[in-house]
Amino acid sequence: MKQLIKVTVNGEVYESAVEPRMSLLQYLREELGLTGTKEGCSEGECGACSILLDGRLVDSCLIFAVEADGREITTIEGLARGGELHPIQQAFIDHGAVQCGFCTPGMIMAAKDLLDRNSRPSEMEIRQAIAGNLCRCTGYMKIVEAIAAAANTQTSS
Repeated sequence: MKQLIKVTVNGEVYESAVEPRMSLLQYLREELGLTGTKEGCSEGECGACSILLDGRLVDSCLIFAVEADGREITTIEGLARGGELHPIQQAFIDHGAVQCGFCTPGMIMAAKDLLDRNSRPSEMEIRQAIAGNLCRCTGYMKIVEAIAAAANTQTSS
């Protein structure tokens, strides 16, 4: 039996009837069409589905949509404003931190979570913050450089 939920996603309120066992990842992708959040392992191991739930980084594959009732969600699509990329998104482009792009949304969301809590992270803190996000294409150096550059951009503006 479906349950009614009301969530705020990227600033917009949505009311939907969902199956009790539908994951938040499935809800975002299939019901709302927000396909920037990727499905990787479906076990909370890869970070491809990372989002912010009430401002906290979570793996959306591990949360039921009904658990998000009344809560605020930010996905990769919600970072850009007024046609302008978020400084973290721009830094990933500028520093070539994107290869296949599959892990990129989760990496960016992990970086956003870190920089919201720590505007001047060390390289070790950056590496720890993205430790839950797997990339099979890079050695992570360009990703770390992009996050450090985004931190510098945010603190200088």
